Amino acid sequence: MSQGAAGKESSRSTREIPEEVDPAIEELVRGIIGQVADKWTMLILETLEEQGTLRFTEVGRHVGGISQKMLTKTLRDMERDGLVSRTVHPVIPPHVDYTLTDLGHSLGEAFCGVWIWAEKHHATIESARAAFREREGQG
Repeated sequence: MSQGAAGKESSRSTREIPEEVDPAIEELVRGIIGQVADKWTMLILETLEEQGTLRFTEVGRHVGGISQKMLTKTLRDMERDGLVSRTVHPVIPPHVDYTLTDLGHSLGEAFCGVWIWAEKHHATIESARAAFREREGQG
């Protein structure tokens, strides 16, 4: 067994992940990580967590800097995965609301740890980045 494989085993046993991972679960986890690692998903998740139910245009305004096309795609992906619910009000012009589902709220809680970690280590990361830029001659 290689050292890398041994490191993986050690890491897995620490996190209590079964040795044999169900391929369907692994695919789901990879897909969810890929989606939530997307900055727009995280920003929309945070916006809906803080603001509650919002109309499409309000989500875009609160997130800022997102194109209408990307906002539509991200909200559809989040709806597909059960993270947001979409309500269409049959009025003219159409009125569409988005709100986090219980699943979306639970994902927000899970990623709250990332925000706490970033806040705790902000100065250390900035120091490391400055040192890197200096080493690379970009300082």
